[in-house]
Amino acid sequence: MRHVYIIGTGATPVGEHWDRSPASLAIEALTGALGTIPASRIGALYVASALSGSLHTQSQMAALIATAAGIPGVEAVTVEAGGASGGVALRQACLAVASGAVDLAMVVGVEKVTDVLDARREAALALATDVDWEAIHGVTLTALWALLMRRYMHEYGYTADDFAPFPVNAHANGVANPRAMYRFAITAEKVRNAPMVAEPLGLLDCSTAADGAAAVLIASEGLAHELCATPVRIAGSATATDTLALHSRPDPLWFPAAAHSAAAALRTARLTHSDVQVFDVTDPHGIAAALALESSGFAERGTAVALAREGAITPKGRLPLATGGGCKARGDTVGANGVYQIVELVAQLRGQAGAAQVNSARVALAQCMGGIGATVATHILTLE
Repeated sequence: MRHVYIIGTGATPVGEHWDRSPASLAIEALTGALGTIPASRIGALYVASALSGSLHTQSQMAALIATAAGIPGVEAVTVEAGGASGGVALRQACLAVASGAVDLAMVVGVEKVTDVLDARREAALALATDVDWEAIHGVTLTALWALLMRRYMHEYGYTADDFAPFPVNAHANGVANPRAMYRFAITAEKVRNAPMVAEPLGLLDCSTAADGAAAVLIASEGLAHELCATPVRIAGSATATDTLALHSRPDPLWFPAAAHSAAAALRTARLTHSDVQVFDVTDPHGIAAALALESSGFAERGTAVALAREGAITPKGRLPLATGGGCKARGDTVGANGVYQIVELVAQLRGQAGAAQVNSARVALAQCMGGIGATVATHILTLE
C-alpha cells in the first residue's frame, strides 16, 4: 500500500445559504481544493452527504457534483454514514489511492439543511438512530445526548455547569476561523443561564445544524511532492461500527467504535496516544466530546470533563480540541463535518490557524461520529 497525502483543501463558510444549492456549495469547495490542478486529473470522487436524500429528495449526489464539476464519466460515489459520512468518504479515498487504483482522489462533504422547517430537519437527523426502537418514538439525537450527560453526571459526580468549558473553548477558537458560523466568545455564566433544550443540555451547549461544503484532494506520494510544497500525510485511517440503538449497549458511556477506530488508526500510523498534538472530534455537545476523548484513550474514564475544566482542551493545553470552533462554533454540517475537520487540521499542521494555532503541531487526530457512536472514522495526519 502506498503512502497517501493531502495536497489541497477548500471549504465554504458555514451558515444559512438560502440562495445556494448543494451542488454550488460543493463546487466552490472542490475548486478551492484543486487550486491550479485541472479537474480532469481527478481519478475518483467521493461525496459525503447524510441528509441530501431525506431533505432534498436527491440521491446520487456524487453524479450530480461530478457533472457540475465538468468531469462526467469519472468514478463517483456517494457516502452516507450519518455524521461520520465525511470521515468514511475520506477512508474510501485513502484506500483507492493507497491501493494504486487511482493517483488523485477528491473528497467533498456537503450538506444543505436550512431550507426546511425544524421538525423535518430533526426527523431527518433522527434517522441516524435506530428507527424501529428510537426514532419512531420521537427521540432526537439531542435527547439521547442529554440522557448520556445525565448518566455521566450521576456516575462521576459532575453538574451541568462543569461541561461549560467545552462550548466556551469552541467559541473562543471559532473567533479565529473565518468560515465559522458563530465568531464570538461566550462565558461559562452565559452557558449556565441559557434556556434549556433537553435537560440538562442548554442552548449554548447545543450545536446548530447548518449549510456548508468542504473538500480535500488526496494524492499518491510521488504526485503529492510534484504538485504540493507542503503535503500532509494521512498516516492512519480506520472506521468501526457499533449497535445503532443506545439501549442495546452494555455500557452506554463507552463507545467501542471510537476505541477501535482510534486504536487502529494510531497503529497504522505507528504512533501512540502521546504523539497526538491537536484533536478534532464530533462535539455537538460537551458530553459528546468528553465521551469521544475517553473512549479513544486520551483521557481516563470520568476525567475528560475535569481536564476541560483545568484548561487541557485549549490551544495551550495538552489536549487542544476544536481549534476551528468544532460543531458548536463552526456549525454542525452533519455529513460534511469530517471533511471540515481535515481542512482545519491541515491548516494547523501548516501553521495557518491564526490565534488558535497550536505551537509546533505536527501530528493531528480527526474523528467523526455517526449517530451516538454507531459509526466512527478516525484519521491521523502528520507533517513530514
